[in-house]
Amino acid sequence: MRINHGRTTIRADTVAGRLPATAWQRHSAGNGAKGPRHYDWAWIHLGTDSHHHLFIRRNHITGELAFYLCWSPTEVPLAELVRVAGVRWSVEECFQAAKGQVGLDHYQVRHWTSWHRHITLAMLALAFLTALAADAAPDRTARTHHLAHSRDPITLTVPEIRHLLAAVFTPPAVTAARLLHWSIWRRRHQATARRSHYRRRTTSEPTG
Repeated sequence: MRINHGRTTIRADTVAGRLPATAWQRHSAGNGAKGPRHYDWAWIHLGTDSHHHLFIRRNHITGELAFYLCWSPTEVPLAELVRVAGVRWSVEECFQAAKGQVGLDHYQVRHWTSWHRHITLAMLALAFLTALAADAAPDRTARTHHLAHSRDPITLTVPEIRHLLAAVFTPPAVTAARLLHWSIWRRRHQATARRSHYRRRTTSEPTG
């Protein structure tokens, strides 16, 4: 990425390399599957107003940089831009779930009507599974405590609900009790892995 600086054009990574240490602030972009996603953030005003920014995210472990061109209708603090940037992860996760769980990209059609019908049905199926998962999940405060401390299995996820529904409509070779036993076993081990990730990140990184 390049940005205009007067009559010259400067690479964005060059600009980032020239920023002083005080320009970077540590913030969390939200909780991910492995715990809080802390990064170092900096911003540079572009133009003469305070609504355009070059927003820079730096991984404080690897040093990897990511850049955003931002515009806001009013002046906003850096923390608000971090929050909005963190929403992108949720959007990408939604597309990944739609492709992996309900076959969003599993079509071989060439006409708009056929494509639209497939996408609509896929997203409807994902919305149904997501609503079931959300209904089974505790509130946010309880969920945060659950992820970090509870030894219970994780709450039902979209993949797990899809797996159970598929087993109901396509009778498996094992009994229902056996099927539920495996579900609890998988989710308990997932809870152990997630708890370890959260504890490691929360003890080694500031809250931001």
